[in-house]
Amino acid sequence: MFEAAIKALTQMFSPPFRRVLLKSIGLGLVLIVLMGIGLQRVFSWMATSGATWAEAGVGGHTAWQILAWVLSIAATLGIITGVLFLMPAVTAFVGSFFVDEIADEVERTHYPMEPPGTALPLFRALIEGVKTALFAVVVYLVAVPFLFVAGLGLVIMFLANAHLLSREYFLLAAMRFRTPDEARAMRRAHRAQIFLAGLLIAMFVSIPVVNLATPLFAMAMMVHLHKRLSTRRIEVIAPKRA
Repeated sequence: MFEAAIKALTQMFSPPFRRVLLKSIGLGLVLIVLMGIGLQRVFSWMATSGATWAEAGVGGHTAWQILAWVLSIAATLGIITGVLFLMPAVTAFVGSFFVDEIADEVERTHYPMEPPGTALPLFRALIEGVKTALFAVVVYLVAVPFLFVAGLGLVIMFLANAHLLSREYFLLAAMRFRTPDEARAMRRAHRAQIFLAGLLIAMFVSIPVVNLATPLFAMAMMVHLHKRLSTRRIEVIAPKRA
């Protein structure tokens, strides 16, 4: 796992990766701003009109006052909230556009003697990216109230990000060589190792500015991890057949 992470970090400084990085950063920044503005407006509405309507229809003045207070704080965070906490959603979606460029370069550089993977249909990659992005947004919304409970929300988001991002990028790397069902079965068989790799991705995505390069780091690392797990699987099966 650490070897895969080191290889991924080292290759990020290569010219081909820098070109992908610039495109990834550009698209990521646009999405961050749009999502931040959208969240700020939603929270502002919920803190005023939404909370007033809900209180009138359901009752519970004190409870809705507390809710309005929480939502008002979230609204004031606005763009900052989007930048800090929605990066997992952004990187999941952005990464779906560039996974094959990244994987091709990793395979060409580190595994030149092995058959290259088959590029994923863009629609399939986008589906995986959108699903992970939506899950990440849901986790964010659930975790926001817990940010006021000794930072519990940060722990929830960190662990959820490790699971979601490791799942997405491993499947994208595996589906270059396997059917979707086979890729999911392999992920389940090695879920512990993949989750541990996801902790490194979650750490990466938690670093401001650096996290804009998350798609490159995550996809490159998962290509290496998939290769390693595939080799180990062949080594285990071969003696049994012998």
